[in-house]
Amino acid sequence: MTDDIISNEQIEQAIQVVRGQRVLLDTDLASLYGVPAKVLNQAVKRNLDRFPEDFMFQLTQEEAESSRLQIVTLDSAQNSRSQAVTSKRGSNIKYLPYAVTEQGVAMLFSILRSTQAQP
Repeated sequence: MTDDIISNEQIEQAIQVVRGQRVLLDTDLASLYGVPAKVLNQAVKRNLDRFPEDFMFQLTQEEAESSRLQIVTLDSAQNSRSQAVTSKRGSNIKYLPYAVTEQGVAMLFSILRSTQAQP
């Protein structure tokens, strides 16, 4: 059952600074919760009124390119999944990722229906 526990190290490695805020990208957060990013983003869309811009925001093309560089430079086996996703996208990003702030993570925790997210 220890595989179900998310370590502080995994979370710290996934945190990035965007617009001066510490955030987790939607794909990394979904991975930590053990759900596809699509499921996470659908949960947000069903509860948009709970996610003001200080909880979650979409990256610009420039920010997304910069975040890809941060992901690739992380020295961790945990991020090999993120590197693979980045590689598949090629040089153009098809979907701009969302950045989730600490408040947004807490809100997602309360609405996301996954084994890892339930108290």
